[in-house]
Amino acid sequence: MKRRLLISTLGCLLFVNVLLGFRVYNAQAASPEDDTGYAQISVFARAVQLIRQDYVDSKKTSYHDLIYAAMKGMLASLDPHSQFMDPADFKDMQDDTRSRFNGLGIEVSVKGGLLTVITPMEDTPAAKAGILSGDQILRINGTSTEKMELQDAINVLRGTPGQKVTLTVLRPATKEIKDHVLERAEIKVQSVKSTRILEPELGGSFKIGYVRLVQFNEPTADELEKALDELQKQGMQALVLDLRNNPGGLLNSAVDVCAQFLPPNTTVVSTQGRVASQQSDYATSANAKQRPRFPLAVLINEGSASGAEIVAGAMKDLNRGILVGETTFGKGSVQNVVQLPDGSALRLTTAQYYTPSKQIIHARGVTPNITVPLNGEQERALFASRSTENLKPEDELNLIKTKDPQMLRAVDALKGVMIYAQQAAPQVDPVRK
Repeated sequence: MKRRLLISTLGCLLFVNVLLGFRVYNAQAASPEDDTGYAQISVFARAVQLIRQDYVDSKKTSYHDLIYAAMKGMLASLDPHSQFMDPADFKDMQDDTRSRFNGLGIEVSVKGGLLTVITPMEDTPAAKAGILSGDQILRINGTSTEKMELQDAINVLRGTPGQKVTLTVLRPATKEIKDHVLERAEIKVQSVKSTRILEPELGGSFKIGYVRLVQFNEPTADELEKALDELQKQGMQALVLDLRNNPGGLLNSAVDVCAQFLPPNTTVVSTQGRVASQQSDYATSANAKQRPRFPLAVLINEGSASGAEIVAGAMKDLNRGILVGETTFGKGSVQNVVQLPDGSALRLTTAQYYTPSKQIIHARGVTPNITVPLNGEQERALFASRSTENLKPEDELNLIKTKDPQMLRAVDALKGVMIYAQQAAPQVDPVRK
């Protein structure tokens, strides 16, 4: 331990001396096998010294810019989700969790080496332009995204409201390449939407509730609790929980959402990482509000990611709900965010999520119990309806009946469960006097 501390101290001293302008002569060359902090930091420090000393444009060689650039490259080399955030980026991330930011309303990740749309958020410029989950962004304002870091792409997508951004998008399903000119806007995300009892034309004699979760942020669990309270007051007998195109969000929020459907102290997800501190089980609160165990169907698709996959995986593994739709995105890695002294931060992948039955989510996704795909026309119609304000009830009903087979199948599954439960209920003989 003392030897490691000494090496670390010597390495830091060497690093500081070089950055302060002292020259290091006859430094021992570090080989790839020599992976000690002292040897490798000396190489890095020497590189910084040479750039500061000899690079042609002195305006690009401040210590701040060089070190930030090095940290961005270092984190980007690990995986698509680890990243270095400067203070402005870190503030943007904090705003995300509070449901407000400026941009296009598009959630992106890197999949197969390509900048890929996880989901367009409804009521945003991206959704209104018809961008869909799985679309690949080839260029932003004419600049190729092939070698663009994820955070750099996000920074271009976001910005001052009113400014226009041109996205060149490839839709893999049709091989169509199209330019979309979008205007940035202030994005305010309401995480719980469309709470209602479904029309009798869908539910028949049963009162089937419907709730759509747009993402998992700080107020989501509280908003869902209020929505379920209201539906129960209206006599709800079963529920469709729509997680389609929900890109996820906060882990704790997803766990708290699970608590609305599961008993207290129920493990809903676990993490496994390289160190013992990353081996964790996440369970519903001991003080969670108890509800009747009403039949539950969960709608999922390729745009369901991260927190949405945690909820879907828990409902499936614990036999609490029927999953209907398509296999989810497969974003199941854990990022810890650590703030640095200057206000910047590291987002570092430290573990992977596992469902209660120890199924890995990352790169595999969660598969539905009942597979019901949507074709391109149906998917576009669904997105268009969610981007239309004040859609009339009769129009929404017609849309479900003609363009949303996933919803219809979920409702049929719930009706089947309730009919079976009624038939299986013991018959009580009248009391004889």
